[in-house]
Amino acid sequence: MVEVICDTSFLIHLATTRIKNISTLETDIGTIQFVLPDVVLNELENLSKQEKKKHEVLATLDYCKRLKKISISGKFADKALIDYVKQHGGIIGTMDKDLKDKVKKYGGSIISFSNDRIVLESQ
Repeated sequence: MVEVICDTSFLIHLATTRIKNISTLETDIGTIQFVLPDVVLNELENLSKQEKKKHEVLATLDYCKRLKKISISGKFADKALIDYVKQHGGIIGTMDKDLKDKVKKYGGSIISFSNDRIVLESQ
């Protein structure tokens, strides 16, 4: 089983957009399990208080109830995910270019979206 650690923007897109290749993705790279770090859940809960993104974030929080929770804590989600990758490696699901670059720099892998498809980005 391949665990993909999701950041906030990735989760919002995953929960609110129809992904075209979600069923065939598992045959390409193995069984995938999207996981939810504590720090990202906290960020989503804070975002749910903002009127601008409230609808999307509440839908995402509902989607997150189905995900495995993992303990990655910190004040800022991106920094916590980078620190985790430095120590443990792994695959991060993100749409954030700066986070992608830093994760790759420290030897992690990236899953992102392109044309509403999930793609594994190379180093």
